[in-house]
Amino acid sequence: MSPGATRKASLVALLDAQAPESDLWKRRNRYYYESIERIVRFHVPKGAAVLEIGCGTGELLHALAPSRGVGVDISPRAVDIARERHPELTFLVADAEELPLSEPFDYVILSDLIGYLDDVQRAFERLNPVCHPRTRVILTYYNYLWGPILRLGERLGMKRPQPEQNWLALEDLQNLLSLAGFQTISKGYKLLLPVRVPLLAPLCNRILANLPLLRKLCLVEALVARPAPVPVPAESLSCSVVVPARNEKGNVEDAVRRIPAMGKHTEILFVEGNSRDGTGGEIERVIAAYPERHVKLLRQGSGVGKGDAVRKGFAAATGDVLMILDADLTVPPEELPKFLHALASGRGEFVHGSRLVYPMEKQAMRFLNTLGNKFFSLAFTWLLDQRFKDTLCGTKVLYRLDYERIAAGRSYFGDFDPFGDFDLIFGAAKLDMKILEIPIRYRERTYGTTQISRFRHGWLLMRMCLFALRRIKFV
Repeated sequence: MSPGATRKASLVALLDAQAPESDLWKRRNRYYYESIERIVRFHVPKGAAVLEIGCGTGELLHALAPSRGVGVDISPRAVDIARERHPELTFLVADAEELPLSEPFDYVILSDLIGYLDDVQRAFERLNPVCHPRTRVILTYYNYLWGPILRLGERLGMKRPQPEQNWLALEDLQNLLSLAGFQTISKGYKLLLPVRVPLLAPLCNRILANLPLLRKLCLVEALVARPAPVPVPAESLSCSVVVPARNEKGNVEDAVRRIPAMGKHTEILFVEGNSRDGTGGEIERVIAAYPERHVKLLRQGSGVGKGDAVRKGFAAATGDVLMILDADLTVPPEELPKFLHALASGRGEFVHGSRLVYPMEKQAMRFLNTLGNKFFSLAFTWLLDQRFKDTLCGTKVLYRLDYERIAAGRSYFGDFDPFGDFDLIFGAAKLDMKILEIPIRYRERTYGTTQISRFRHGWLLMRMCLFALRRIKFV
């Protein structure tokens, strides 16, 4: 028998012996297992198709409430127990490095598994057949700094005994996933105090664990990845450009003339917001004057705010790709093809503009607005674990299928955003979509006045940051 086969046989024997005692170890470390469940559940919505590799006796997979759940483990005894406890799920005996499945799942979970693997890269490569383009792979592993403490816990009978584990930092995992054809979306550290201590555990794990330096002392490393993107031809996609318009009469015709024809078809949807300057009538005139441009008019009615206008426009859109263009035209419509090509390339799944790279025209953004934008950019980079340079640029582009997923999960955050920007940003981050920024040149208004109140809207934005802190960072 080869050394590798001998190691595998010893591992199976150990896991089979430990399987009947799994409940004992989970009771002793209940807070840890509840924390892992909470971390994974944040990313995995109920009703998804989920594959868990290294499922043990199946408790984590059961807690995720999948529409189709498949668990795989190398231990026959653990799989027997899982089948008995959770007959609504499917469990298979298999080696992660020789995964026998080929059907795609929405989520693939590898929790506390990779330390046991002989060839981590091979195991990651075997995930490709079980992934579709929107699949998310979620990994949790222990921080090697905790090695001495965990070994002491084993000697004291406080922790399940384990064979020597692989030494894998987050950067190692990211590299191995890249070699196997996956792209990391987010990574971080969780669980500074892995035992339940009233008041102290929430303070450590929801607040201190998210602070610089301290977070690297956490026990759990967590990483979310996706299959490497596969480009699609931009000309095969249809586009819907939604233009919220309130008191923007002087910009309507320019918008229609300047929005490029993109993909196989481009429609323009103006959502008129009870204007006082005749914007609605101007849109009707322009529709008649440019019949070849496929322009539509939607009335906002009793709805209020840009966020409501965007949702109405997206609900009526028919394109594969949804785009937002502010009617003030401070973001040049000629830039939109850049967003389409970034989306079609697969490099980003949620593409938005950044106004803070190139020099902008003198009156395009007031000084206090610039400071506020920079502050919120830093805040959101930290909150969402993806880089943001400008969160408030109105131009945002995504696939309609992904917007429908964001809308389906909107109840997690609620209908709280009058601007529409954060509704989409939070939703994209919650779904672990790859967010990409495109620098644009920000122009000065040529008609009308800004409808942003620096202080009133700034306070609203601060409240949204605090809300995101509670619903995303401090979960």
